[in-house]
Amino acid sequence: MNVAPMTKKDVIPINRKDTARLPTKLAPGTVQQAKSAARKWKTSLYGGMDGLIKSAIPPLLGLIVFMLGWSLLAGHSPQLPGPVKTWHSAVEVFSDPFYDHGPNDQGIGWNILRSLERVGLGFGLAALVGIPLGFMIGRFSFLSQMTAPIISLLRPVSPLAWLPIGLLVFKEAQPAAIWVIFISSIWPMVINTAVGVTKVPTDYLNVARVLNLSEFKIFSKILFPATLPYMMTGVRLSIGIAWLVIVAAEMLTGGVGLGFWIWDEWNNLNVEHIIIAIFVVGIVGLALEKMLLMLARRFEY
Repeated sequence: MNVAPMTKKDVIPINRKDTARLPTKLAPGTVQQAKSAARKWKTSLYGGMDGLIKSAIPPLLGLIVFMLGWSLLAGHSPQLPGPVKTWHSAVEVFSDPFYDHGPNDQGIGWNILRSLERVGLGFGLAALVGIPLGFMIGRFSFLSQMTAPIISLLRPVSPLAWLPIGLLVFKEAQPAAIWVIFISSIWPMVINTAVGVTKVPTDYLNVARVLNLSEFKIFSKILFPATLPYMMTGVRLSIGIAWLVIVAAEMLTGGVGLGFWIWDEWNNLNVEHIIIAIFVVGIVGLALEKMLLMLARRFEY
């Protein structure tokens, strides 16, 4: 394709009035303002990076010390795998986390999901029963006095002590494990919610009595907002206990789950997989707690 060369007629003349409107120089102080803004941006950028580096150094040092200690321990104990060997095994395990070769040989992904399912069911049932019960215990002194000896008696009982009762009542391992999680995680929610209700200033309740508010209005407008921080603390404690208990319960009940996976790998003397499972349990527990913290901040009044 040939393009014709430009001639003088093709050039559009520029009006002098238009050129006169263009600024010949910047307004006084504009350059100084731009330099000041650039300096502030640079200072904030370096300040943010400096703060990020300072906050990242302590955890990194802690991890390095942990890895060094682990390596030294593994060097003195040949049966304990070190970090590098465990890392290679973890890469192999997580390369196919959802394989299924029968009931006793499934990927770690299925085991995590089954443990989360049991914890979700047991913890959900505990929340459905424990939180309303805590409100009633905190609201009515007669009920508080009636339940105090029962809670004091049952709360210190070891979680696994409830497992034979669950097997006896439900006749199956799956509901028995859910029962153990339920009975172990219900107490922090009951106690913290009840304490939160008792901490509500009596002046608020007196005003509600003078205004002749219904019990639902008292609950929704006074008790629930004031008790929410206590209640969320109980929920966080309960999810930690539930995740702690599930590993031990699954070791005894069997089936698919992280606890059974750890026990099965121990029987196969696969120590790398046991260490991987320990890290997985810790990471999932930390993630559950962080999610509940974010939820608590979302509903802060």
